Amino acid sequence: MTARARWWALAAVSLATLMSYLDNNVTNVAIPTIQRSLHLSVSGLEWIVSSYLLVFAGLLLVGGRVADLYGRRRVFFIGLTIFTLSSLAAGLAGSGAELIAARAVQGLGAALLTPTTLAILMHAFTDVRERTAAIGIWSAVGALGLALGPVIGGVISQHVHWGWIFLINVPIGVITFVIAVPFIAESRGESRTRRLDLPGLVTSALALFALTYALIEGHDRGWTSAPIMAAFAVAALATAAFLAVEARTEEPMVPLPVFRNPVFSGGTVTMMIWGFGILGIYFFTSLYLQGILGFSPTKAGLSFVPMALCIALAATIAPRVVPVLGSHRTVSLGMLLMVAGLVLFARLGAGAGFGSLMPGFALFGLGAGLMNVPLTNSTLEASPTGQTGIASALLNASREVAGLLGVTVIGAVLRSQQASAMRGGASAPQAFLDGYHAGLWVTIGLLAAGVVLSYVTLRPRSTVAAAAGAEIPAAELAIGEASTLSPGEAAGV
Repeated sequence: MTARARWWALAAVSLATLMSYLDNNVTNVAIPTIQRSLHLSVSGLEWIVSSYLLVFAGLLLVGGRVADLYGRRRVFFIGLTIFTLSSLAAGLAGSGAELIAARAVQGLGAALLTPTTLAILMHAFTDVRERTAAIGIWSAVGALGLALGPVIGGVISQHVHWGWIFLINVPIGVITFVIAVPFIAESRGESRTRRLDLPGLVTSALALFALTYALIEGHDRGWTSAPIMAAFAVAALATAAFLAVEARTEEPMVPLPVFRNPVFSGGTVTMMIWGFGILGIYFFTSLYLQGILGFSPTKAGLSFVPMALCIALAATIAPRVVPVLGSHRTVSLGMLLMVAGLVLFARLGAGAGFGSLMPGFALFGLGAGLMNVPLTNSTLEASPTGQTGIASALLNASREVAGLLGVTVIGAVLRSQQASAMRGGASAPQAFLDGYHAGLWVTIGLLAAGVVLSYVTLRPRSTVAAAAGAEIPAAELAIGEASTLSPGEAAGV
């Protein structure tokens, strides 16, 4: 590809990422307005968010594998078309059932679209320096989507019809399509046959669907209720079946020996810790800003903008830091900065103002941006040739599930401490604050473990390994087939 085509391809996949990240969190702030407009029950309201997450998380691995086999460009356009048209349907929905159905179809589009974006980048940018810069830009755009979602949702829900939180995706999707058509080249994996591992696809999707459902519904239905226990049981059985299928099939969807590589397995776990921390804290910090500090939805959304800008800034400078410190030290430093940011937050009380929030937000954002590019780049360089789509899907799926787990675990800690404080005579705001701080300290401990884990697993094994770069995983991960290993793609903010 020419230099011009490569950078236009980056623009297209970045816009697609921006669109999907906006949709991931734009809904939360607008939920009360949607409830009043469509006269929804609490259960119906929850499924506006849950229907998207269920389909998205459940089909990510399927989307990644289909892209590797049948062409990433082709699947990118299919996913983009589905996502754009379902956004139009969601924006025009006149009932709760229509909106929930449209959101589920959006999840399908995102599950096809998300794994292809970085696989396309990895095919377009073969030069390591250019690729790292491109991933940094892609991550920065994702961070902006993370910041703009609550702001756009707040402004639109207060001043415009709520449907525009979805309709805004339509022009972005059309522009992305126009840019992508001439500049994104087709690429696919190097599998000997284009045969889908149907048992692997079905069991992986069933496991992710069941686990995601249990994590979403567990609090409301009760963690020991029959539906939730059944969902966890289905997830466990489906996972066991998936592992058994993948160990025996000739061309598995996920080559299990890849997890023997400490870079891939350690990097994936570190990404899960990152997802647990940033998504879990993001959710409960929004409640803290509005419920304790009294911020309006728009002001609460604006409070996250500096953090996201710091993520974007750090993501763009990370490629310059890695050659100096090395990937393992850069990731560990980023995790350490996130820990420092959360420690500052754990010291804030009910009288905090906008200014006192910024140091913690800034450190957390700088750390998240600094670690993300080298972490995902190093992890996915250990993925097998022809499986960049499925490797990207694995990281995205692990991050999404870890984020839901973060909301679940931090929420459980928060509610337990909150109930204890209430029994001790604390006021409702102080009890929530005590619970929020307890959840922060749990996350701080987990991120601190991630500092050590990332340093140990991502460090070069020898000077030969450091010099050879992506050639080392091929030797370590050979699985007895006629395939080799190549760089994978990075997952974003």
